[in-house]
This record gives sequence, structure tokens and C-alpha cells, in this order.
Amino acid sequence: MATQIAPFPPPNFIPTDSAVPGIEVYMPAPEKEEDQREVVEFKCPQCGAATAYSAADGGLTCTHCGYYEPPQKAVIGKGAQEFEFTVATMERAVHGWGEARRELQCQDCSAYTSVPADTLTYTCPFCNSNKVIQRQASQDMLRPRFLIPFKIEPNTCQNLTREWLGSSWMTPGSLKRLARVANFVGIYLPFWTFDSVTEADWKAEVGHTETERYYSNGEWRTRTKTVWKWESGHVRLTHDDLLVEGTSRVSALLLGRLKNYDLRQLAPYEPKYLAGLQAQSYDIPLEAAWETARHEMRERTRHACRDQASTSKIRNFSMNLDFADESWRYILLPVYLANYLYHDQTYQVMVNGQTGVVSGQRPVDWLKVWLAVIALLAPGLTLGVAGLIILMFGDMGLFVAVIGFILLVIGLIIAFNLIRKAQAMDDV
Repeated sequence: MATQIAPFPPPNFIPTDSAVPGIEVYMPAPEKEEDQREVVEFKCPQCGAATAYSAADGGLTCTHCGYYEPPQKAVIGKGAQEFEFTVATMERAVHGWGEARRELQCQDCSAYTSVPADTLTYTCPFCNSNKVIQRQASQDMLRPRFLIPFKIEPNTCQNLTREWLGSSWMTPGSLKRLARVANFVGIYLPFWTFDSVTEADWKAEVGHTETERYYSNGEWRTRTKTVWKWESGHVRLTHDDLLVEGTSRVSALLLGRLKNYDLRQLAPYEPKYLAGLQAQSYDIPLEAAWETARHEMRERTRHACRDQASTSKIRNFSMNLDFADESWRYILLPVYLANYLYHDQTYQVMVNGQTGVVSGQRPVDWLKVWLAVIALLAPGLTLGVAGLIILMFGDMGLFVAVIGFILLVIGLIIAFNLIRKAQAMDDV
């Protein structure tokens, strides 16, 4: 009977380094983590069609036959696991979306967006272009560990935006009526959260105002002077869930106005939340986001140190700062994006998918703004001129002129802040 020769090398063995020249050595292949390339397909158990995520309660609703699968989520909130800045942590981090998706690159703004694999048509949510290149979504990026599910329904965004467009008197009166808002696109945007403890020792010269008497021209007089004294102190601050955007495709200013997310509603990431929705992977990597967070933490600590000083007059300030207990999370947050057309010009608007807060671009009616500035300055100028005229006939004019000057200064301050606010609206 023929002897059966076992295959060599045995299955699931790979070559490894040999200490003896000419001798081949093999070792068992390392086990692959099953969740590294886990693929989840959402198929309706009733008709076999693709399902879509329901923002109302987090369940899955079939867009063809109406089959409904109730949500099976557990809210973790701010207790969601965080990671230290270690090599071992990065090696253990899971990658990919956890499901088969397509990645589309816009040819106008270069943004990458992940969409469901069965998507046939696509418009870029960032610039409204339909010029895209399609490819299979990369599985090399870090997988988000947590997200906040959508709570706001898409049809609610239109009403919220209409109210927001007409909420400022500085916008054109016809804006709310004539703006044609496109359909809102629900998209998960990437964010990083950072925790850390900062400790700082500081020292500075602090100025104290003192009054002294001095003798001059045969009489005693008083004057004030600033006496500088060295002070020092120690500050310890805990920074919890400092939020930093992970995308550069959306205005950081607009995103900053949407950051009132309730992180107590964080849920473990599951691919089902992306069913029927778009998502964007981060283009601001962890290292760059951490630098942004460190800068913000450094500024908060610096302000806390200066607040410890006995007065606000400070010079020669120095601070020795240490970071400890640094940790991070990669999460997805829900946002609705849309563009609207007004007088042949396109503006962007976004809605917080959890709270319904609206942020975006609005045109400014500068005629209204300048008329308001004139109205603010007119009383002071009028009283000032009247006071100068009355002054030529009596002392009463001086009082009127002083009142006019005070009103003019107040008007200038309000007008300056008003113009800055209008410019901020116009420059977004």
C-alpha cells in the first residue's frame, strides 16, 4: 500500500527566520482578527431588498415592502472606551467600515465620501457636483468605535432651515421666501474626542495700583502708580471630551456652531447605522487633530493661570506645562448637508442630526446694516453739534455736548460690533 506524504509546509504555516544556514524553518501563521474585514449586508428578510436606517428610532426599514426591524442598540454615552497614545493601541485598532461600501471622489472639491454599495446616482454633499470617480471603499482607515445616531428626520430639516433663514434682520427680507433649498443629505462626519489632564506652574509680574501723596508747588497732591510684584501659582485642569473635527471639507467655523452634541448618547458603532446613509472617513489624521486639541488645552490652561493672578495687569508671564492621562476616541456624528440657491448664488447649510441646530451661509443686506449704523450714530452727532451751537450762547451747551459725546461713543461701539457680526455672516 502506497504511503501518503503529508504536504509541506503544513497548512497555515509560514516561513520564519532560521538560525542555521540552509535549514528552512516554519511557524504557525498568526490568527487574523475576524472583525478586521467583517462585512455586513443589509437585506430585507421579507423581500430581499436593501434596507435603510430610520432616524426616528434607530431601526431598519425596508424602502420596498415596508418591513421594519426594531433597534437593537445600547447607549454607552460618555463612558465609551477611550484609547491611550501607544503603539499597541494603534496595532489593536480595528480598520474599515465593517461592510461593503463604495467610495466616491468629487472631481470639483476632491472630497471622498462613502456610500452604500448599491448607490447608483450620487451628488457631492459638499459642493453639489455630480462629477465623481467611483471605487471600492478603502478598508485601511481606522474604524469608528462609537457614533451618535440620527434623531432628526430629513423632512424636518426644510422647516428648520426656513425658520433659520428668516431669523436675522440683517438678511434680505425675501430670503426666506425665495431661497430654494435642495434636498438634505444625511451624512456621518468624522470627529476626534480627546481627554487629558494639564498641570502648569506659572509666574509673572503682577501690577497693583497704589495711590501716593507728593508735595509739589507748595501743596500736597495725590497720584496713582503701578507697583509690579512677582507672583506664582499652580493650575491643574481636567479636559473631558474635547471635540476636534476630522474633516477639512466643511467649514470649521460652521462645524463649530454645531458642536452642541450630547455625547451621553454615544452608541457602539455598528455598520447597520450606515445603511442608506453617506459617511466620510477622516482626512485630518489623529496626530494633526491631537495637535489642535493640545493647543486648545494649552490656551485653556494659560487662561486659568492668568485668572489666578491677583490683578489683570500682567507682564513677563511664563508657564511650564505638562500633559498626563492622554486618551482619544474616533467617532461619527450626524449632520444633514444641503445647498440653497438665492439670486443665482449657491450657499451651504447644515443641520445637526441629533439636536436640529442649523448653521450655514446667509447673504447680508448691507443697506439694512448701514442704515442701522447711521441710526446708532445720529443721536450722538446731533446732540454734539447742538451742544456746540448752544455753547456759543451759554454754559448749558457744554452739558448737551458731553451727553452727545457719550451717546456717540456708545453708538460707535454698538455699530462696530454690528459690522463685525455682519462681516462674519458674509465671510463664512
